[in-house]
This record gives sequence, structure tokens and C-alpha cells, in this order.
Amino acid sequence: MPILLLVVLLGIVEGLTEYLPVSSTGHLILATELLGFRAEDWEAFNVAIQPGAILAIVVLYWRTFWDVLTGLFRRSPDAWRFVRNLLVACVPAIVLGLLIGDLIEAMLGSAVIVAWALIVGGVAILVVERLVKPRDCGGVANLSLRQSAGVGIVQCLAMIPGVSRSGATILGAMSLGVDRKTAAEFSFFLAMPTLGGATAYYLAKHHERVSSEMYGNILIGSAVSFVVALIVVKLFVGFVTRYGFAPFGWYRIIAGAAALVWLGLR
Repeated sequence: MPILLLVVLLGIVEGLTEYLPVSSTGHLILATELLGFRAEDWEAFNVAIQPGAILAIVVLYWRTFWDVLTGLFRRSPDAWRFVRNLLVACVPAIVLGLLIGDLIEAMLGSAVIVAWALIVGGVAILVVERLVKPRDCGGVANLSLRQSAGVGIVQCLAMIPGVSRSGATILGAMSLGVDRKTAAEFSFFLAMPTLGGATAYYLAKHHERVSSEMYGNILIGSAVSFVVALIVVKLFVGFVTRYGFAPFGWYRIIAGAAALVWLGLR
């Protein structure tokens, strides 16, 4: 397979899965292996194209961020609570990432871990959807410190490839009484500092893995993931508001089981 085609396909996978509760990292690892390449060799690329998907959130929610920015200067309580909640939710992942970063990176090439994590996460989605009855809380700024910290702690589970950062944060928020729409948007906003910081830390630590020839591929992959993420995020909120997260739970279980069968037969 031509490298350019692989770059485009991985960019599509990143854009499709980054904000859905199905694990973008897990899908990138499985996609790389399925297409005949070693996941370890494309680890740096898969991390480096995440800013494309992050930029999609900036574009789609620019008015929200602008209102928060201007609200900070006006000393708006809502703006300050919005920023506070994001910062509080980021802290657990930052601390744990610094403590066990090497262990996390060691798991990034394991397709078997991804497959099992997809199945377990799918079951978790179905359980939460059936048992939890969240109520409309009126937006991210209205979350309590306890809810924000709880979401941040649950987000740490996503350090295991295949768990899904968006899935963990959304389900964690719903379990704490947050409605689906606010939970999804909190997950989107939380992706910016969390993924941005994780990407910068990884590339600073492993800059030697990014060759000069790779920069062009990273730009292409990032651009593709940006465009695809724009479309996916716009459709996602409306979909989950109407149908919930159960379809993603069943998808994860089927995809994980199929991956285990494929890995056992190859």
C-alpha cells in the first residue's frame, strides 16, 4: 500500500473516532496492523495528527470560547467556572501521565489490549445507559467541582489503549448526573488541554521518532482528521441526544470480538 494512502486512511480514522466513545488510539493501532504495518512504527504519527481533530473543536465552538474569553475579562462567574472545571478535570491525567508515562507508552502497540478494552468498554456503555438517569444541568459551567474532578479521574482510564478518552469522560459525567449533551460537550472541550498537552509532551520526549520526511505526512494526516472531525462532531451531539450511546456500546463489543478473532487467526 502506498504510504500516502495509509496517511490519508489513518487521518480519516482519527477524525472519525477521536470524539466518539470508541477509542481513536485503539482504532489507529488496529487499522495500522490491519493494513499490514507495525503499529509501533506509526506510533509517533498517530499521536502527532491529533491536533487536527483538536482544531475542529476550536472551529465548531469558537463562539463558546470567545464568550468565555471575554467573560473572564468581565469577571463573569460562568466563564470562571467553565475554566475552573476544565482545569480541575485535567489535573488527574497530568499527574498520572507523568508518573506512569513509560508504562502507558509500552501498551500503545498492543492490539490485543485494544480488542479487550473495546469489549469491556462496550459493556460499560450499555450498563451506564440502562442504569443511569442523568438530568439536564444547563452546561459545562454549571458542573460542580465534585463532578469535574470525578470526570478527570475517570478520564485516566483512557490511558489504556482501546478504552476511549471520550467514552470514559462522557460515561463518567453521566454517572455523576450530567445530561448527555453537556457530557459530550465537556468531553470535547476537555480534549483540547488533555490531548494537546499529551501530544506536546510525547513529541518533546520522542522528537527523534519524527523524521524530517514525516512532517509532510503529519500535515496531511492532520488536515484529513480536521475535516472529518468537523463533520463527525456536528452529527454526534444530535445523534446521542436522540438515540443515546447504546449503538456505540454494541459496536465496540462487535469490533473487539472481531479483532480478537482476526488476531488469533493471522
